[in-house]
Amino acid sequence: MKKAIKIILIILLVMVAGIAAIGFYVKKALPDVGAPEELTIERTPARIERGKYLANHVTLCMDCHSVRDWSLHAGPPIPGPMGGGGERFGEEIGIPGTIYSRNITPYGIGNWTDGELFRAITTGVSRDGHALFPLMPYANYGKMDREDIYSIISYIRTLPAVKKDIPPAELNFPVNFIVNTMPQKAAFTTRPDSLDEIAYGRYMINAAACMDCHSQFDDKGNMVPGTEFGGGREFIFPGGIVTSANLTTDPTGILASLTREGFIRRFKEYTDSSYQPEKVNPTDFNTPMPWMMYANMTEKDLGAIYAYLKTVKPMVNEVIKFRKKEAVVKK
Repeated sequence: MKKAIKIILIILLVMVAGIAAIGFYVKKALPDVGAPEELTIERTPARIERGKYLANHVTLCMDCHSVRDWSLHAGPPIPGPMGGGGERFGEEIGIPGTIYSRNITPYGIGNWTDGELFRAITTGVSRDGHALFPLMPYANYGKMDREDIYSIISYIRTLPAVKKDIPPAELNFPVNFIVNTMPQKAAFTTRPDSLDEIAYGRYMINAAACMDCHSQFDDKGNMVPGTEFGGGREFIFPGGIVTSANLTTDPTGILASLTREGFIRRFKEYTDSSYQPEKVNPTDFNTPMPWMMYANMTEKDLGAIYAYLKTVKPMVNEVIKFRKKEAVVKK
């Protein structure tokens, strides 16, 4: 009997030691994407202009790294200097902890090298080597053209400083360990010629990270294979649950009834000079879709995204876009 107990204790000690070793490796040895590059990006007018377009209307850096006004439809950024960070993402919307968007003006990243910024944007590893929670879709940005990332960094460097200190992220256990496994080395691509509309549309839709919202995710935060662009991701709002739209050509999706012109017009209606975002009560429907920033994407780019979506496999998924206690509202 004593021998059996001794064996059991040894097994338990080995298991505990193994778990501790794994924990140490995950916490200390990961993420492992390599050191930041020795990189100095020349800030040419062309790069700054391209970066301004991408950061404001495609990759939407300025949308997340500013504070949005959720008392208005689609939560437009509060007017004023942008990029100062401070937008809160907490457990009430399904985040495993509390995260604040970072200050990406010179006040927040002025002492970062271009290589450190490049690594953070494209792999999800911060300046000090800690893993970033993938609220920023760095896996998408790591599939972009290096030149486009250079352009974004060139533009960010021109932002006026916003003196705002941001609290550090606080992730719950075990996500504070798991997050270290999430960063990955970039797999850059070359931006296709816009004349190859479908390939170009695929590139732009990745840069805009449309699939991240318009797909379904399991309770561990992993995209469910086969649901890409089929909608169904849920977003928690004070008034209820908002569900992302099905972007496929299935009769249950929005592309079944939208022409190319209608798709572009759906975005461009927010650029009308007479448009003013309407006030929204906390219990009313609202949307995380940043319409007013995507609205200034060029018609060429929006048309290419439409052309690519037309090639995506149709998916049956009739979405109920807003559910609240009092009623169910269909799209």
